[in-house]
Amino acid sequence: KLWFAGTAQNWQLANFEIHEIMEAVDDIKKYASDRPETKDIIMLQPAIDSLNKSIQQKNVQSFKQNFLMLTNTCNNCHTEVNYDFNKIKIPDTPPFSNQVF
Repeated sequence: KLWFAGTAQNWQLANFEIHEIMEAVDDIKKYASDRPETKDIIMLQPAIDSLNKSIQQKNVQSFKQNFLMLTNTCNNCHTEVNYDFNKIKIPDTPPFSNQVF
């Protein structure tokens, strides 16, 4: 949803969605701290911060670049924690047909 909101320049929705991701990361740190792979989640923070900045600046080109950086960082983290079977990509189809992006 974040990708479609940002590329449609629906900055309010993009802001909402990036904060959902940020909350999910915080929840992982808080509630899954005993899992060994949680220690690597910190590697997402620079990519999330850059993407959040792009959203605040309402810069679609920067958003696309930083979304790709977050996608690659997610995949690098998955590889690092032996979950490389879980590959993330830039979406090509909206996840919901009943939401306006």
